[in-house]
Amino acid sequence: MTTSTSSIRFNRLELAGSLGDLGTLLPLAIGMIMVNGLSPSGLFLAIGVFYVFAGLYYRVTVPVQPMKVIGAYAIATGLGPSQITASGLLVAIVLLLVGATGAVNLIGKYTPKPVIRGVQLATGTVLMAQGIKFVLGTSTFQAMAQAGEPYLSIQSLGVIPIGLIIGTMGMALTLCFLNDKRFPAGILVILFGLLTGLFFGTHEGFNRLELGIHLPDWLPFGFPSTADFSLALITLVLPQIPMTLGNAVVANADLSREYFGPGSRKVTYKGLCISMGLANVFSFLVGGMPLCHGAGGLAAHYRFGARTAGSNLFIGTLFICLALFLGTHAITLVHLIPFAVLGVLLIFAGSQLAMTIRDVKGSSDLFVIVIMLAMTLATNLAVGFGVGIVLAYALKAGKVSV
Repeated sequence: MTTSTSSIRFNRLELAGSLGDLGTLLPLAIGMIMVNGLSPSGLFLAIGVFYVFAGLYYRVTVPVQPMKVIGAYAIATGLGPSQITASGLLVAIVLLLVGATGAVNLIGKYTPKPVIRGVQLATGTVLMAQGIKFVLGTSTFQAMAQAGEPYLSIQSLGVIPIGLIIGTMGMALTLCFLNDKRFPAGILVILFGLLTGLFFGTHEGFNRLELGIHLPDWLPFGFPSTADFSLALITLVLPQIPMTLGNAVVANADLSREYFGPGSRKVTYKGLCISMGLANVFSFLVGGMPLCHGAGGLAAHYRFGARTAGSNLFIGTLFICLALFLGTHAITLVHLIPFAVLGVLLIFAGSQLAMTIRDVKGSSDLFVIVIMLAMTLATNLAVGFGVGIVLAYALKAGKVSV
């Protein structure tokens, strides 16, 4: 599976791979724009800049994702933009501190391999489940919109939800072309989604589309208050940090080494913490959402063909162009892609990540992994990560046995 490379390539596979993680990125981005009032231009610009600079520095495919604990809670509770940007700044400070001091290296060193695999299996399973919800129209955002496909003019064919039809066609298309280098599945699925949106979309906001130069506003929501920081710390940041360290740092670096071998030498625990910290400072300044790396995102990009930093430059440039040339209207084009298509991407990305447990053989290690999966599904990944650490060391010390 290892692919060692230090070059940057621009081809169809890199382009297809660059689109592979949109299923994770776009739903939370749309939700935080529509529900929480974040700036579309600032949000997309932060994503694009992070993708480009991460690719240029690490020289291999590096994912950019929303921080899921923060995003999901913020959307569910309707938090204001100042509270969300406050959480991004606080997370940035924590990541820069643990990265610059080297504390994250101790976390990585003493995280047992079955715990890493447990994070990867749990994350992959959650991604697949979310993808299925997108296809069935039962995700949180779709429920809030009271429509399986909020931006399509047709919701069903008879008694069959339109998302199920689109999802089935997208799955079939992906399976047929998943390993095709001439017609990469990632490109075909996104094109299928865009054409569906063009023919059957509501085209909401298209009459207001206007090309121009839209520079971001700095601190568009002002500097957060003490109350904003206090709320963000308790409800958003503290639950997010364990998940970020487990998935976006330790599991992500492990998977990058597995995929790219010596080419991933810069993808270190320290490097990932610092790059995420700096990205969140910038996102805070332009009114974007908290961002991270993530093993699930890396698996998604890799599964659909990404092998070099060329994929980062492709998708990063796209987001930068959306922000700079369309500004707040960039969300209009994003609405063309049906949720069911994003669900298909999530299903395949999640399966790729979940299958990393294939190298685990011992019953004790498998026990840790399945317990982490169960805890994650019952609570969240941060709790699963903590339980996995305790259980792995208890088994290693002979305190318990299975």
